[in-house]
Amino acid sequence: MEKIESTIMKDTRSGFGAGLVEAGQRNPNVFALTGDVTGSVKMGDFKAAFPERFIQVGIAEANMIGISAGLALSGKVPFAAAFAGFISGRVYDQIRMTVAYSNLNVKICASHAGLTVGEDGATHEMMEDLGLMKMLPNMVVINPCDYNQTKMATLAAAEYVGPVYLRFGRPAVPNFMPEEPFVIGKAITLNEGTDVTIFATGHLVYPAVQSAYVLAEQGFSVEVIDIATIKPLDTDAVLKSVAKTKCAVTAEEHLMNGGLGDSICQLLGRKLPAPVEMVAVDDKFGESGTPDQLMTAYGLDMEHIMDACKRAIARK
Repeated sequence: MEKIESTIMKDTRSGFGAGLVEAGQRNPNVFALTGDVTGSVKMGDFKAAFPERFIQVGIAEANMIGISAGLALSGKVPFAAAFAGFISGRVYDQIRMTVAYSNLNVKICASHAGLTVGEDGATHEMMEDLGLMKMLPNMVVINPCDYNQTKMATLAAAEYVGPVYLRFGRPAVPNFMPEEPFVIGKAITLNEGTDVTIFATGHLVYPAVQSAYVLAEQGFSVEVIDIATIKPLDTDAVLKSVAKTKCAVTAEEHLMNGGLGDSICQLLGRKLPAPVEMVAVDDKFGESGTPDQLMTAYGLDMEHIMDACKRAIARK
């Protein structure tokens, strides 16, 4: 396969903003709501283009979910956006009872997720949101890896009928995926290999791909699969790859409990037992620091991914 490299750095939240504007152009029923963070969640262009479809709720995220539910019941397609910690944990009851239980067409959009919110510190570094959301029946959970994929995932979410949790981040990261239609529930193979499979999501996808290239120079054949849709998980892709490689590594900017690794292990435990190593945050809150400092300190970098691959291979 062609080697994937990128020197173009773009933040995934801007991909959301671009996708939202295009969704609004395609569908006059698309609405945008936010909780006093218009600029931070990149809704400014949507507000300028469609002011009559933009609602500034203020610091009242629970109310925002209720308003979104009402809009969905009236045939609109609301995108409710705030920081991940506020739009998932703070309003979990409203999401559970008003959106998921009622199976309403509300898009919950979480910016500034994970450790890479950096200097904002532990209170804002939401690393349990994927677990919270994937446990809700009816909820689709998407965690794209770069600007292009976030833009296309936003468009896919607008067309999907039902609750969606869409996660993205603040820092500029490599933009390397082609701008092609996003298929909810479809994994993407980025590098083929036979010794170990890396299942990566979000900001860890690009480091996973680069790790595979370094490991190849050391004699290891590494398959890398982008799992942008945490739920529904592409179980066929997971099982097919692990049947070939016989072991796996998961990589994510999330707690080990409840994240992508948890889903992969559950599936393999039921269908195809195999060694799995997880690159994730091990039962800790975050702390203040630059994104790069924190990703290294918490073991979410290329070195830790490569070490995990070697451990998984040794366990076969």
